[in-house]
Formats: sequence, C-alpha cells, structure tokens
Amino acid sequence: MPATKMARKRTKRAPLSGNAAESAGKTDRRVVRTRDVLGDALVALMQEKPFESITVQHVLDRAGVSRSTFYEHYEDKNDLFLSDAAEFFEAMSTALSKHGDKSSRVAPVCEFFAHVAEQRQFHDALVASGKTQDLWEMGEEYFARGIEQRLRELPGVPAMTPPRPTALARAFAGALFSLLSWWIQSGREMAAAQMDELFHRMVWSSIGVSPPKQAEQAKLSKRFVKI
Repeated sequence: MPATKMARKRTKRAPLSGNAAESAGKTDRRVVRTRDVLGDALVALMQEKPFESITVQHVLDRAGVSRSTFYEHYEDKNDLFLSDAAEFFEAMSTALSKHGDKSSRVAPVCEFFAHVAEQRQFHDALVASGKTQDLWEMGEEYFARGIEQRLRELPGVPAMTPPRPTALARAFAGALFSLLSWWIQSGREMAAAQMDELFHRMVWSSIGVSPPKQAEQAKLSKRFVKI
C-alpha cells in the first residue's frame, strides 16, 4: 500500500445532465481528497507508532478532518486501513489491463515489488502491527482476479475451459505473494525485474506461452505507465 494512494475509484457516478456532471465531479473530487488525506494520515502514523495505539482522533488531527466527516466514510480505523489497501490492490492488480499493456505478462510484478521495496518502512510497520497476513490474503484475492482477466485477454494463451483459468490465476497469485515474502526476507538479493522474469517464466511454462526475449521484457517494464 502506498504512502500516496495510486488510484481512487469509489465515487463514479452517471450524471443526468451537464450541470449534474460538473456538480458530481466537484463532489467526487472532494470525497476523493478526503479519503486521500485520511489514508495518508493513517499510513504516516503507522510508521511512527503501533497500529493498536493509533486512535481515530490521531488520524483526524493529522489529516485535519472533522470527526463527522470521517464517519461519513468509515466505521473506524480498521475500515479506513482495509479500504485503503483494497483500493491499492485493485489498482495494481488490474494495471496491465487498464493501461492496455501489450506484453504477455499477467501481473505487474516488477512494478509491484519495486513499490514495496520503496515503502520498506511502511512494510516494517505492517509487520509490527500483525496485519501483514490479512493484507497479503486480500492482495492474493485481487491479483487472482486481475491475472484471470489477463489470461482471457492475452492472444497467445491457449483456450481453457472453466475452472482451469480461475484455478491457475489463484495459484499464480499465491505464488506471487510467496515470492514477494521470500524476496523481502532474503534482503532483495534479486532485482525486481529479475523477480518479474522468474515469476512469468513459471506462468508461461504453465500455460504454454513462449516467453519474450529478456531485452523485450526490460523494455516493457521501463515504459510501464505509472498508476
């Protein structure tokens, strides 16, 4: 989960008129900004003190948001934490599809791992809070859905009858987070791009897709559009 969130998509509305669209857009931007500052405040606080010692008032003071405004959006700090994590995983797990990535990758492993490495202090705070397992399980769910979508989109993937695509997607998502945990614990001895290649060689082998040349894969990572 990032210190600055990567995508906010909870406030989509269908406007009934041009004026309604402008009004809804302004409302949506205010809602997004409120959720942004609250999430950022919680992330910052988690890097300063144990999660269990953080109160809603701490978050409000850091974010400069009123208590009534907070409870318009969240039930408590746990709801804020999980909602923020869900938004991040939804954005990251579907990034390749949403940005029309032309590679044969099924997940943005390089970008995801690099982001986690950049947020090492926050990861350490997650470990200290005892929430890493819950967060990883949530991430697996989102990535499983994102990977299954990519398997349907990739032109070189052989036709598969249900439930094989779903089973493979869940297996790949589980492997991804297992690799991520090992990568962090091992001190990130391999580069994020190498982890991406390792993961996708396993995927390509399983689904019968020929992997691109290493140079092509590196080029794809460099041109990846940031979420």
